Amino acid sequence: SILFLIAIPLPFILLVLFVKKQESPSGNLYKKVVLFFILYLTYIFVASQLGWFNLVSFPPRVLLFTTFPFAFFLFLVVAKISNVQSVINNASTASLIQLHIFRLVGVFFILLATHDSLPKGFAMIAGIGDMLTAITSIYVAKQLQQNKPNAQRLAFIWNCFGTIDILFTAIAANVLTKLSMTNGSMGVDTLARFPFCIIPAFAPPTILFLHWLIFKKLNKNS
Repeated sequence: SILFLIAIPLPFILLVLFVKKQESPSGNLYKKVVLFFILYLTYIFVASQLGWFNLVSFPPRVLLFTTFPFAFFLFLVVAKISNVQSVINNASTASLIQLHIFRLVGVFFILLATHDSLPKGFAMIAGIGDMLTAITSIYVAKQLQQNKPNAQRLAFIWNCFGTIDILFTAIAANVLTKLSMTNGSMGVDTLARFPFCIIPAFAPPTILFLHWLIFKKLNKNS
């Protein structure tokens, strides 16, 4: 838990720095992003301490109270804000891909499995998938920056892989929750407890949002 709390700020820091770099020098959108992250993380912490995520249900309550609302907020509200659209327009496809380096945090799926806190099969596939996506993002972004032949196709394949990986993780977590309710097998209850509940509350919506933006960029450049 301590190691996770040390590592988990990385995605938030990278996103804030990304926004700050893409907006104009006089812009203050990044400050609003910082404030939102602070408020959202505070909400996650308070909700977890109040036991809102404790009841094993299908779908898991952590999804109902955090993941789903956050996803709706990103796709239906944030994507339509003019300042955000400006940042997205200014950003290159490579810079959006580079953000996925934060998915190295997926190593915690594997670490939790070694401590018998997650089903090993699920943790290995989800963790390795995240880490592969993160590591290869460096190479794919470099190919785009250097205008290498077939770089756009490579980016498309990489984006498909990363999207499938996060969708698998989300769907498999729900399936395991349902199985744990019916036959008592190990579920993903650990991901409903603080601090690990930050993963489902933040990662799936953010990652899918980034993949969606990359698909739009690739389609525009094709």
